[in-house]
Amino acid sequence: MDTMEDAIAWLNDLVWGWPMIVLILGAGILLTVRLKFLQVRKFGTSIKTTIGPTLKSIGKAKKSDHLNSISQFEAFATAISGTVGTGNIIGVTSAILTGGPGAVFWMWFSAFFGMVTNYSENVLGLYFRKKEQNGDLSGGPMYYIRYGLPKCFKWLSYLAAVFCLVAAIGMGGVQTNKISSTIVSAIPEANATFALFGQEINVLALAIGVVVALVLALIILGGIKRIGKVASFLVPFMSLIFIAMAIVIIFAHIARIGEAFSLFFTNVFSYRSAVGGFGGYAFSRIIQKGLARGVFSNEAGLGSSVIAHSSSETREPVKQGLWGIFEVFFDTFVICTLTALVILTTYTETDLYTGTPSDAAMAMGAFSGTFGGFGTVVFSIIMPLFAFTTTLAWSYYGEKSVQFLFKSLGDKASGIAVVVFKVLYVALIVVSSILDGALIWTISDTANALMALPNLIALIMLSGLVVKITKNYFARQKGEKERPMLSAYPDLNEQFESELGDQIHR
Repeated sequence: MDTMEDAIAWLNDLVWGWPMIVLILGAGILLTVRLKFLQVRKFGTSIKTTIGPTLKSIGKAKKSDHLNSISQFEAFATAISGTVGTGNIIGVTSAILTGGPGAVFWMWFSAFFGMVTNYSENVLGLYFRKKEQNGDLSGGPMYYIRYGLPKCFKWLSYLAAVFCLVAAIGMGGVQTNKISSTIVSAIPEANATFALFGQEINVLALAIGVVVALVLALIILGGIKRIGKVASFLVPFMSLIFIAMAIVIIFAHIARIGEAFSLFFTNVFSYRSAVGGFGGYAFSRIIQKGLARGVFSNEAGLGSSVIAHSSSETREPVKQGLWGIFEVFFDTFVICTLTALVILTTYTETDLYTGTPSDAAMAMGAFSGTFGGFGTVVFSIIMPLFAFTTTLAWSYYGEKSVQFLFKSLGDKASGIAVVVFKVLYVALIVVSSILDGALIWTISDTANALMALPNLIALIMLSGLVVKITKNYFARQKGEKERPMLSAYPDLNEQFESELGDQIHR
């Protein structure tokens, strides 16, 4: 076990080295420049056309016009449920503990460019998505790599699908591990254990893993429509509760807000004294933790969330792309920032870096310190719910990756492969609940970096097409008579154009 942990840690440091940092930021900067800072110019449009109408429609039932699709908000909720999870709360706490407060700045930095990266992923995902025989729409990085890049890059699409599959298992494992550890830490008196293969197994953690796996199985059997409905209900509920409680905690320590923001910026290029004297290492460590946790949180650059967005009923790639801008903004600039402020206003620097504090315990301690037992109970509910919805989203991402990998063997073989994946995914959920948390984080970080590689290469090579589709959409919004760019395939483009009718010029 120790050898495996060392090997995974070595691979993690390798894939999250400077080449990956340069590639992530480079792709984001390139897209930002080519799209003329779209995340700034069209941020208002993003809010106006995405979350704005959604808030106005709350309480008004709206049935999807397309039986095999989910609504724009359900697609967004599924995607955001895959991003708003333990990475936003425990992951941010972990980044501060291991990379210092300056890691938060690098989360913001990567998210600023990540908004355009995520936008571009969604645009390409919807433009290159395929319609299955049952009418479902499937898309993702493997599709725009396979059908958007020259044939010599076909192998890269299968690599993307394999890495997404591994990442799905890793992300599902992290979430379940944090569900069990959060509840176990909230009920310390229920820490009965038993020995299995020389390892001490916590009975409560195992029981939690079994329950999570059973509920998960019931939902994922219903496919993307059931996942979308569950996510669209839970995500707003969880987010509002977390935001409200976080604001109360921050204002309960209002005297330290200025100091907290100061730490974000004064620690950008420095690290706590534990690594003093190793300036180069410290600098890379801060950026590594900030970027790794930032990408883990908002997934910009991975290409994962676009798999959910591609199932949306919308026919306009740019419209769903604008959801991607808001998604990263909400995930990082709102949720992650609130978490960082909660931790840095609640704990002093001595509290954070004395001994070996647990990220989950410290996050929970911030809530219980302000709200007492009520805070512990609420945190023990919303944290597992955040994590659970993430396992739902990633089960779908893994499913679509398996479907893509086995599609060439026929629908029957692909269907069997998907069923096998779902069974294994549910089984691994149980196993993950009792594994070491640090090991699970490292595996997930590594899988995320591997998944990002083929996706970022494709984004860079297809950046010109993203610009062209974007210009086409906004030109039509101004009333210019241009043939809409809705799909890469003539038959689907014609079908989508017919369905939109006169809306394509509005």
